[in-house]
Amino acid sequence: MAMAKRLALVIHGLSGGGAERVMTDMANHWARGGVHVALITLAAADTDVYRTEASVQRIGLDVMRESQSLMAAAKNNLRRAGALRRALRQARPDFVISFTDQINVLTLVATIGMRLRVIICDRADPRHHPLGRAWSMLRRRFYFRCFSAVVQTEAVRDLVKPLVGRRPVYVVPNAVGRDVRHVDSPAGQLVSDVTEHPRRLVAMGRLAPEKGYDILIEAFATLADRHPNWMLDIFGEGPLQDALQQQITRNNLEERVRLPGWTDDRLAEFSRADLFVMSSHYEGFPNALLDAMACGLPAVSFDCPSGPAEIIRHNVDGLLVEPENVDALSAALNQLMADESRRSDYAARATDVFDRFSVKRFYARWEAVFEGAATNDQRFAQPEPAEQG
Repeated sequence: MAMAKRLALVIHGLSGGGAERVMTDMANHWARGGVHVALITLAAADTDVYRTEASVQRIGLDVMRESQSLMAAAKNNLRRAGALRRALRQARPDFVISFTDQINVLTLVATIGMRLRVIICDRADPRHHPLGRAWSMLRRRFYFRCFSAVVQTEAVRDLVKPLVGRRPVYVVPNAVGRDVRHVDSPAGQLVSDVTEHPRRLVAMGRLAPEKGYDILIEAFATLADRHPNWMLDIFGEGPLQDALQQQITRNNLEERVRLPGWTDDRLAEFSRADLFVMSSHYEGFPNALLDAMACGLPAVSFDCPSGPAEIIRHNVDGLLVEPENVDALSAALNQLMADESRRSDYAARATDVFDRFSVKRFYARWEAVFEGAATNDQRFAQPEPAEQG
């Protein structure tokens, strides 16, 4: 790797989620390449779902605590910043890479005076991912201290630029998961009597408001009678599980819509599915969509900001529909649920994401981030005194 022999990667935890999986993959990739990698989380390491290579220095700070008041939150975040500062001093990295907006702010606070090159990575669209007044103020105050910034789409790049001043902003879209291979998906298999072969519509993500699963269930309810051989599985866990289950019950869909919870084998679930759906109000650059298409699934998604339009090629390997429009989502799903030949055509082209968003291209883009370091060192070095003690 150009310019870096030691890296520190910082995120809230590894207990599931797309950003967490990407950061784990990055740590393992660079460690296998001979770089000393410290992966630091605010959560304890025993909460990990994703596993790091033995060569990765895994540091779980165990400083995730509920705050009962604004004052308690401020104190807890100061403790977190202190713990992170000590861990970074121990890791002695050439670069620090932080993931997600609040962790970016916390990392920049923790590194004041340390003259560390911090690369912040925004994983969501700032227009649709509210931070709250306090964190938004801190972001405006500290983001310009970064060494450089990395985002996943051009649209988000334009939004982040004003927050970081003269610091460079790079676009690095997610890659197809390293563990994904060309899977022989049922989506590409034509059968003559579909009534004997139950079909599966799959969604995957945290059961949280931004994912729009209430809209998805409403849309599926309008299609259930027309497509009696179709099931909907929504994989994930989160705060809306009870509310979504109640919605399923109200619509008498208990036998047709399931909430199986978190899955440790998303690829197996994709390989048994026929169609993928994404109903999010907003995204960053959705890993689940990318990996589902790599497994040969055609996809239907709201054309929400940001990410789906960069991944799905409308009327080529999937369908993009007007965001938050139940009728539009229902109509698009109906088109593909009813047309097996079209699903098969889309499925055959969906796997092009292997080339469009390859692991090789992902790390080549990261190399460009590190290679820009020599210039950045001259133009954007922090004019701060060396830390004492």
